[in-house]
Amino acid sequence: MAYQINDDCIMCGACAAECPVGCISEGSSKYEINAAECVSCGACASVCPVDAPHQA
Repeated sequence: MAYQINDDCIMCGACAAECPVGCISEGSSKYEINAAECVSCGACASVCPVDAPHQA
């Protein structure tokens, strides 16, 4: 199941830098994950300082 980023996101970019498939991009108020490309590896969640990424 793909990950989603909740509203706790502080736009630091750590998740996007860590994503092995490059499916995370900067949105207007938080980073966003392309669910169709997400491989559910959890790399984004492991580096997020505010625990914003969660499995959908």
